[in-house]
Amino acid sequence: MENITNVQNVILENRNRLNITGVVDVLNFDEQIISMVTELGLLVVKGTDLHLNNYSLDSTELGIEGTINSLQYSDKGASKNKEKLLTKIFK
Repeated sequence: MENITNVQNVILENRNRLNITGVVDVLNFDEQIISMVTELGLLVVKGTDLHLNNYSLDSTELGIEGTINSLQYSDKGASKNKEKLLTKIFK
């Protein structure tokens, strides 16, 4: 098992409000998909009518509102190659 030193919270409220800590960078966002690099790897959020709220690089927090349909992580090592991952996501 991998030794995780970073702490990340992902709080989903009623499938329409998502709060995430440990966000390093937002790679792409629109009303259906938001992809971001977090301290624990690439995280892709899919849904409808998605909107970013309260994004702060200083505190590494991100809020998302809309209908959340899925959350998917990729391993931490894969997040280093952003272009290759974005190509896979949007095929």
